[in-house]
Amino acid sequence: MIEFCQHLVNGISVGTIYALIALGYTMVYGVLKLINFAHGDVYMVGAFTGLYIAQMLDVDEHPSLAKAAVVFVGSMAVCGALGVIIERFAYRPLRHRPRLTALITAIGVSFLLEYGFQLPPIGNGPIAFPPGPTPRFFPEPFRRVDFEPLGIHISNYDIVSLGVAVGLMFALQFIVYRTKFGMAMRAVSFDPNIAALMGVNVNRIIAWTFALGSGLAAAAALLVAGSRPTINPLMGLMPGLKAFVAAVLGGIGNVPGAMLGGLLLGLTEEYVSGYLISSYRDGIAFGLLILI
Repeated sequence: MIEFCQHLVNGISVGTIYALIALGYTMVYGVLKLINFAHGDVYMVGAFTGLYIAQMLDVDEHPSLAKAAVVFVGSMAVCGALGVIIERFAYRPLRHRPRLTALITAIGVSFLLEYGFQLPPIGNGPIAFPPGPTPRFFPEPFRRVDFEPLGIHISNYDIVSLGVAVGLMFALQFIVYRTKFGMAMRAVSFDPNIAALMGVNVNRIIAWTFALGSGLAAAAALLVAGSRPTINPLMGLMPGLKAFVAAVLGGIGNVPGAMLGGLLLGLTEEYVSGYLISSYRDGIAFGLLILI
């Protein structure tokens, strides 16, 4: 029973990360009917942005919750701006072209971020960019404290990650269904031409949609990097793919469905890893979800 509960805790922890990334996929698809395959790499950029901000604040030597909040907000802001830039220069010129064109462009943007971040660093300063192909250590933003209630291992990072992820999900749900911006987003998703005739600035709504989705990806990256402190330029590949599966599982374009799909994928993956052959974890987990 203790083992079962431990897998439940681990599965929820991983599933909330997949859910946050899946929200970016489902929001962009809901508005543009575009699968943004560069989204997983925006997740990677969020991790490295957090690393650079942490180095500037000397988080490794003097961690604190205040510095962690600055790292978190700063990384989300940078990735939000990156999402707007990607939409403006990569996707907007192709908005009225065949969808396959935009899909190929998304894959190209993904490769640009992945391999651009693997270029040799420019300069020899303490904050060298690009980071290069070598994995980097992400400093702990605040001190780790471990608990073992009833024999189940839980750290304060697990609690903070779950709380932040759930809070961001509810905040997004509020924005989409309870604000004017959310109403405009849903109108653009239904028909951008009619929304424009009703006075909605379609370009602005789409840009902010990319910013929101990219900010959530950065939040997910920092939640992972804080507890699993090794990051590299290819770290967004598998989480991005799994989050896409979660978005499809929950009904891509459906915000609550993306949350549920991420949690279900995380739990399935964890229980498959815990009770079956871990070498085939991803394949078995995907197979079970396809059957479901």
